[in-house]
Amino acid sequence: MRVLSRRFRDVFVCRLRAAFAGGRLRFPGEFGALADPAAFAARLDDLARIDWVVYAKPPFAGPEQVLGYLGRYTHRVAIANSRLVGLDDAQVSFTWKDYRHGGQTKVMTLEADEFIRRFLRHTVPDGFRRIRHIGFLANCHRAEKLALCRKLLAVPPPEPSPSRSWQDRLRDLTGQDVEVCPCCGGRMLICGTIAPQPPPRPAMWCDSS
Repeated sequence: MRVLSRRFRDVFVCRLRAAFAGGRLRFPGEFGALADPAAFAARLDDLARIDWVVYAKPPFAGPEQVLGYLGRYTHRVAIANSRLVGLDDAQVSFTWKDYRHGGQTKVMTLEADEFIRRFLRHTVPDGFRRIRHIGFLANCHRAEKLALCRKLLAVPPPEPSPSRSWQDRLRDLTGQDVEVCPCCGGRMLICGTIAPQPPPRPAMWCDSS
């Protein structure tokens, strides 16, 4: 762990130095003094003299559990419909697990506006992304990098899948036919297509990276 700590520190400080030299760092407010090259170099020297804390350990039950844990946060909504048990007098009741008492399933009731407020806290703001792919999975060069990975690993490219519409794939996965009206059972036809529009950028742009 000590070797990993020093390695991570050296790489991080080196990247900071390169970013400063390339003019990619900003120092607002109280950090304005670090814009001076001598002051920034002195701060990096201080960082390079201390031991950094790096915490790393194997996953509890293997990669499958880690992927399952992350998947619940990246590909699901904040609360499943199955946990909603009641809506009475503008109050929402839902189940939750109390892990402080052996994982017991309990019911919580909130005012509707408070429930909505908590639900919206899980909504990603405009300009942010729930998942960001980096490295060989970055969108700008994914096909090229994946081909290089397969070449280095001596793995043949995957067989091309037959071209199928998203309606057919959804029908196979869920058993639901989105082209059939759930009310009358009649066939729904496309009357027109609305072109997708990018979301409006916020007035104050914040780069989360």
